Amino acid sequence: MKTVKVNQDTITTEISKLFDYDFDGETSFEAPKIPTIERQLYINDGFTIGLIVGPSGSGKSTLLADFGIEKSVVWKEESAIVSHFDDADDAQEKLSAVGFNTIPSWMRPYHVLSNGEKFRADLARKLESNSVIDEFTSVVDRNVAKACSVAIRRYVDKKELKNVVFASCHYDIIEWLQPDWVFDTKTGVVSTRGLRRRPEIILEILPCTTDAWAIFRDHHYLSGDINKSSRCWLAVWGDIPVGFSANLALPSGSLKNAWKGHRTVILPDFQGMGFGVRMSEAVAEIFLQDGKRYFTKTAHPRLGEYRESSPKWRGTSHNLEVRKDYMLVTTKENKFSRELQEKHTNRLCFAHEYIGVDKMPSL
Repeated sequence: MKTVKVNQDTITTEISKLFDYDFDGETSFEAPKIPTIERQLYINDGFTIGLIVGPSGSGKSTLLADFGIEKSVVWKEESAIVSHFDDADDAQEKLSAVGFNTIPSWMRPYHVLSNGEKFRADLARKLESNSVIDEFTSVVDRNVAKACSVAIRRYVDKKELKNVVFASCHYDIIEWLQPDWVFDTKTGVVSTRGLRRRPEIILEILPCTTDAWAIFRDHHYLSGDINKSSRCWLAVWGDIPVGFSANLALPSGSLKNAWKGHRTVILPDFQGMGFGVRMSEAVAEIFLQDGKRYFTKTAHPRLGEYRESSPKWRGTSHNLEVRKDYMLVTTKENKFSRELQEKHTNRLCFAHEYIGVDKMPSL
């Protein structure tokens, strides 16, 4: 039993009389408690992620305080999001860890971000071993909640973080976050990860026109331009468009039937779930099955690093080069501005050809 005391004043006196509530300044309530045996079995010896879940007012925050004090973060109004981290590498790693991959938003101050972006930015600065995070996903769309949960689980495993505890009133994140243990304040029961599996995600890749680019253009990390001769696809999850891919024919005297990636964008709410690499590979496979070769070139670190480690991609002769060969093109079909050229100049770029798993030699 927990008892708290407040100072009596005219308002508390009037309210207690109005509702005929006998009040002397003290209230007592039963705070939830994880059973001793379950705590010894699943918690005291260490874990990666724990989750306290239950309806509002059920004592989640009180119980969470047993694991630590939530870190408070302050955002400077005149500084970009990325400027609040130790260095550029730290900013990229931690923001990506929570599925916040929209580069233009990284360069904005905190107060102009959307609720979903603010939620992810706060998490990026709080997430570390022995951290506690209250009201997890309470203020964001449920798609953002699922995507962020997936990204966090991956990051915690990759960095081998320990004893991270979340509290939330939403039960729908459990299967996406994959916590080692869950305590339900409503039932008083502890459940463990066991053989629980994350729900299967099925993306449909549908052909589309460049008109669909209007939904995605503001979220590309370098440019909102698109070549009108692009061959395009939409990635759809259920009935929701989540990603876009545009591709161009690659004319060359030495290459026949070759294509290259032109634009790939996943909407911010769905970043962190691996949709970008999956869509890229699905489109590449379409070209490969049609007897064509497929090439990509990107300056995006996460996408490039994934392809570096994947057996489905092979680095080309220009892989990991600093690009200095972008030329101004002013034709009607391909309008690159000087500003875009300068963005690319001296950037480290990843260049790969998609070969698919069947093309790899057996070991």
